[in-house]
This record gives sequence, C-alpha cells and structure tokens, in this order.
Amino acid sequence: MNGHAGNVAIVGTGVIGAGWATHFLAQGFAVAATDPGEEAESRLREWVDNSWPAVERLGLANGASRQNLTFTTDIGAAVRHADFIQESGPERMDVKRALIADMESAANADTIIASSSSGLSVSEMQAGARHPERIVLGHPFNPSHIIPLVEVGGGRLTSPESVARTMAFYAATGKKPIRIDKEVKGHIANRLQVALWQEAISLVRQGIASVEAIDTAIAYGPGLRWALLGPFLNLHASGGVGGIVHLLQHLGPSQREWARDLGTYPENDDYIEIIAKGVDAELMPYDFPEMLRQRDRLLIQLLEDKRSLAQIP
Repeated sequence: MNGHAGNVAIVGTGVIGAGWATHFLAQGFAVAATDPGEEAESRLREWVDNSWPAVERLGLANGASRQNLTFTTDIGAAVRHADFIQESGPERMDVKRALIADMESAANADTIIASSSSGLSVSEMQAGARHPERIVLGHPFNPSHIIPLVEVGGGRLTSPESVARTMAFYAATGKKPIRIDKEVKGHIANRLQVALWQEAISLVRQGIASVEAIDTAIAYGPGLRWALLGPFLNLHASGGVGGIVHLLQHLGPSQREWARDLGTYPENDDYIEIIAKGVDAELMPYDFPEMLRQRDRLLIQLLEDKRSLAQIP
C-alpha cells in the first residue's frame, strides 16, 4: 500500500478518536492528537498498541509507524500544521462549538474540520465559525480502525468543495465514505439501526422472542446477507428474473401490513432491565472480551475477502 505524506490532527482521544488515530497512523500519516483528560496520552498509546495487530493485518501503508504519533494538551499546537482535522469530542453542541473556536484560532483557514458526531447537526455546529464552509460531518463506526464506513455531509454553510474533498480524502485512506445529501437527525446508518432496535425491543417486551433468539435471527439470517450486499440489492436478488420491481409488487401488500404492526420505541426506561437480563443470559457461557476479539478477527477476514472480489460493491 502507498504511504501518505501529510499531517492529521485528532481532537478528542476517546474510543472513536483513538480508532481514528490508529487508522491514520496505519495509513502512513503523522498524527498529532490532543485531549484534556487525565492520562489521555497513556490511554491513547495503549489503545493504538492493542489495535496495531488488526491494522497490520488489514495492510499498513509505506512508512506507517506508531512512532508518528505525537500528543499534546494544547489544541492549537495539535492543529497548527494539520492537513486534515478529525474532531471526536463529547457529543454536546456547546463543546463542539468551543472546540471549533479553539481549532480555528490556530488551523489554516482551508483545512477541513471533520466531526465524528453521531447525531448532531453540522449546521448548528458551524454557526458562528470563522470559516464554516470547511466544517463537515465525518461520522465513523466502531471499531473505527476496522469498519470502513464513514458518513460525510455538510451543513447549510459547508461548501460543496469541502464535502467533495472530504469524500476523496477518506476514500484515499481506504475508508468507504457515503454522502448524506440532506441533514437528518442521526444521519443514515444509525437511523437504520434504530429501526431494527425498535422492533427488536418490542418483540422482547411482548414476549414473542428472547434477546438471544433475536440476536441469532439477525446474526445467522439477514445479517449474513447484509454484510455482503445492502438491503436493496438483497431484495433485488430475492426477486428472481423480475428483480426488485417484482419483489416489491409481490410482497408490497404483506410488507405494508407488517409495517403497520411494528412496535414503537419505549417512552420510558422500564424496558432496559428485561433487555439487560436477556443479554446477561445470552453471554453466560462466553467470555465477552474474547468474543469481541474474535468478532474483530472475523470482520478483518470478511473485509479481506470482500476486497478480493471485484463484483461485491
């Protein structure tokens, strides 16, 4: 893999920021990270060390090294020479705006500031910014050093050029960016997940199925197909020679009936205990940290296989 000459600043080094730092280091960038938290540097370096075998297996760029990571509590120093800034601070609008003000006081005027926010509006985030045209959404998915998806979008004041530059930059680092054409709460993938979680919780609350049964239904059913092709292409494949048009025409009446019968998200927290008990019961025979390590190994294996197949998007 080719190395990337350039500097990336990571603002906020929690789980998401640490994953981003690992990804960009693996892609050959020099990474300047900043976080005000106590022992943030030691936690970040430990995270990078623990995650390095995964990115090594995915493939390191020329020149990639953990030695290219620097850390400072001075946000201005971190962003001053950055070619790209990835902000992953707390999910609070007042904090985001304060971070943007701090970044803009030191960063070059044309350096992209991409926020990892999982649901906040870029339009609200960029209000009052000196250079709002360069502020974009760059929302990753956990574990962000392995999962390729990044959701990219702009706010009312973001320039189309900034969105295009961000899409191209992420793609060049091996990510799979998708463009959000219109701002919406929760972006795209989280909304799709919430639709599934809403019905999963409803099925448990109604006593229709256990937590374990629902996890098995997805993990050994449609989840396997969704990991290869998205929901629309899978529908198209299920439609035979008539494709998605035939399938939607054929199943439309049934699906409309099922959709009307779907549950709604609970209005209070009473449901949490029953879900938590179900998760505890499902995990009883397993070592959960080891389960996650095995999950990551399988994710990497799947990504390697998908990359080798020209006809899998």
